[in-house]
Amino acid sequence: MMKHKNWDDIRIEDAWSIFKVMGEMVEGFEKLKRIGPCVSIFGSARTTEDDKYYKLSIEIAEKLVELGFGVITGGGPGIMEAGNKGAQNAGGASVGLNIELPFEQDGNPYIDRDKFINFDYFFVRKVMFVKYSQGFIGMPGGFGTLDELFEVITLIQTKKIKRVPIVLVGSSFWSEMVNWIKTSLLEKENNISPKDMDLFTIVDTADEAVNVIDTYYSKNDIQPNF
Repeated sequence: MMKHKNWDDIRIEDAWSIFKVMGEMVEGFEKLKRIGPCVSIFGSARTTEDDKYYKLSIEIAEKLVELGFGVITGGGPGIMEAGNKGAQNAGGASVGLNIELPFEQDGNPYIDRDKFINFDYFFVRKVMFVKYSQGFIGMPGGFGTLDELFEVITLIQTKKIKRVPIVLVGSSFWSEMVNWIKTSLLEKENNISPKDMDLFTIVDTADEAVNVIDTYYSKNDIQPNF
């Protein structure tokens, strides 16, 4: 016979979870509303310091700060650490939106202490990324990176947030995925529109990545995403 928890207990737990979600939302809004314009850098937590994409993430973050942007990352190691390190190197806002996980991750040492937030809920954390970022840089990563990037692409595609630049860095990493999107989703199945292919740009260098952001905001105002 199937065993299950008492449904009354589940309802009570659900009610208390609402307050925890609200608490994370309030803390995030209160801290991040002060940071000014920022660009998020997504990428793998497993990328090592000697990897070319780690070094490239530092360079991109430094150049973003030179443009007047702060940098938001997921707060962990790898690409996230590199993004925060580059922001600190250049004297810009270095924000870390850390997620509590059973096997990883602790906040990296390059986050401004007043701009570090711990989250239990992935969806609350993603709200903060989307609300307070004026652009998104996608470095090579795994499921988490893809989740974050496709969330933003979907929100822009469905007009739930305003258009912001999305830059995928590393054509050798992203090209097969983008080709699959074009051939399978667009041409074979007609599941997206041709204009959806313009929602992101693939580049290979730090200058190219930052130029996409700079060019966009030379023609568009910086304003809240929602």
